[in-house]
Amino acid sequence: MDTQAHTTAAGSSGTTPGTDGRIDVDADTVRALLREQHPDLAELALRPVEGGWGHRMWRLGEEHVIRMPRDRYAPVSLLKELRWLPELAPRLPLPVPVPWRGGVPGAGYPYRWAVLSWVPGEPADHAPIAVGHGPRSAELLANFLLALHRPAPAGAPQADPRGGPLAPITPDFERRVTEFEERLYELAPGIRADELRAVWQDAVAAPVWAGPPVWLHADLHPANAVVVDGALGGIVDFDALGAGDPAGDLAAVWLLLPTGADRPCLERWLAAQPAEERDAAEATIRRARGWAVLRSLVLLGIGRAGLHGLPGGKPTWGPAGRAALHRVLAHFRHPGSVGCAR
Repeated sequence: MDTQAHTTAAGSSGTTPGTDGRIDVDADTVRALLREQHPDLAELALRPVEGGWGHRMWRLGEEHVIRMPRDRYAPVSLLKELRWLPELAPRLPLPVPVPWRGGVPGAGYPYRWAVLSWVPGEPADHAPIAVGHGPRSAELLANFLLALHRPAPAGAPQADPRGGPLAPITPDFERRVTEFEERLYELAPGIRADELRAVWQDAVAAPVWAGPPVWLHADLHPANAVVVDGALGGIVDFDALGAGDPAGDLAAVWLLLPTGADRPCLERWLAAQPAEERDAAEATIRRARGWAVLRSLVLLGIGRAGLHGLPGGKPTWGPAGRAALHRVLAHFRHPGSVGCAR
């Protein structure tokens, strides 16, 4: 779960392990890499970007961002972005990061790195989409998902487990809902664990995805969406990009949009589905609600860690998770004309 967050004036501390055990990179090292490999960029303004888990990010000038893997696993996801985003970005109706330059190990830094376009806006966990911009953002999100969710080629990476069936990850859901009962419920007053289990059980009971694997962002949560003038303005951090069941991405309807905007988004998404696939589309919505509950519980857990100053914690994620749970439960209780079959 990398994020494009705020830029700050503070630097980090060398290519040494940070508090979370992953390496960090200071401005001098970034400058040295640029001088060695992209000297025409070496004197541009350089500002660290808050957030990020698998990657450390530095804003480069006004139009670009440097993406630097922080452990030995992250370079694989970066190479995936470099391979596929240039093909996907032109068809997407929202701004996304587009690879521009590549870099190799050097100056004491051990991994490949890249320069991508900067997507302006405030992360949605810091500045949620405004209610007044809900209808427009619903349209934008539906159009984005419809444009992205096209059959992936045979060589595309699989988005496992986020693009797979829900039943195998039920133990993870149970672990998180138990954590909710024991510690997280204080962050989400009015939410009952039995309702969360009911949503999950309905999602697992829904027919599984039987269509071809489609392209997925696979990590659509508030810190990976940016807001411009109150509306959805872009999608960032495609390090989980892969192919699979679109239900996990469709959960963004509740994770990103304000109260009341889920229904117009789902209606627009449903209207684009072939009439003969209406039942399959309804099942996808049911599975999406399950994913929304699971990811909201993850947001609550990371939010609680942030409140207690624990490594990897992000205080802004707790309110985002709470709001998403209220929205998805409202839809489950009263689905209306979309997602009603269960």
